[in-house]
Amino acid sequence: MDKLQALEHKLDFLIQQCQQLAADNHALRAQESEWQRERQRLIKNNEVARSRVETMISRLKGLSQETS
Repeated sequence: MDKLQALEHKLDFLIQQCQQLAADNHALRAQESEWQRERQRLIKNNEVARSRVETMISRLKGLSQETS
């Protein structure tokens, strides 16, 4: 009976560990999804900033050529 109880405790522990790992995995997947959304937002913002800078450079070049 002692071996049976030990096995039962081990199984309970393994079940608890599996549940914890499943919860951790779920949380990590949610976090990954959030990071991916943040990454896409930052890429979009970077493209907008790059476009604005390129526009400003073009305008400055145009002004420079007009005054020459």
